[in-house]
Amino acid sequence: MTATPAEARARYRDGLVAPTTGHAPGFTQANLVVLPRDWAYDMLLFGQRNPQPVPLLDVTDAGSFRTTLAPDADLRTDLPRYRVWRDGELVDEPSEITGLWRDDLVSFLIGCSFSFETALLDAGVPVRNLEQGRNVSMYKTSTQCRPAGRLEGPLVVSMRPIPAGLVATAVQVTGRMPQVHGAPVHIGEPATLGVRDLAVPDFGDPVEIAPGDVPVFWACGVTPQAALMASRPPFAITHAPGHMFVTDVPDNAFRQP
Repeated sequence: MTATPAEARARYRDGLVAPTTGHAPGFTQANLVVLPRDWAYDMLLFGQRNPQPVPLLDVTDAGSFRTTLAPDADLRTDLPRYRVWRDGELVDEPSEITGLWRDDLVSFLIGCSFSFETALLDAGVPVRNLEQGRNVSMYKTSTQCRPAGRLEGPLVVSMRPIPAGLVATAVQVTGRMPQVHGAPVHIGEPATLGVRDLAVPDFGDPVEIAPGDVPVFWACGVTPQAALMASRPPFAITHAPGHMFVTDVPDNAFRQP
């Protein structure tokens, strides 16, 4: 969907529910985690200790639904789909959360790999999930993140099939964007990460691998959701996987020379 970030957010606010990959190309997208203030330090520490899967772009004041990443946006209404968690269990997937908002909630905006897809395309690297009109594939791994306070859980990765001859280019391009997960954490055999079947992702859609493609895995901002499942805070809100917050910040703001 070719649109400005404000136009994309307006469409979500008006009821469009769709993965945001390819939406407002050229602008940074962000994962969202919302927790009570009592759990906010744990989340902040979790991001500090696990910067590749949890690169923090912004943290709001308690009760605020505004972010410097898009000052006119409303974090309660401007994502296409949310997830509501109670005691680590997913209880709802609404399209807005105004009625759930509380004065003690702190929002964390976390870098997203959708933000480097434009850079990959610019470098001539195909993005198969975009070609196939699908959400990216995401998997829980057997690698545990470094715990932080009450938060612990496994690393989650996203996978993109990359032509073998372009894997080095993909590594170089994404390695220059550490605030949106940076270089891959693994290339090749999924079983090394504890991923049994690429056709059955834990989150998102299965993406077909073309002949000559190699599975390439990046740390993923859904990792905090796996931590919520493992750590079971009494209440939390997140984005639904693949249904991100589209910011006003250009992708190239996070590209290093």
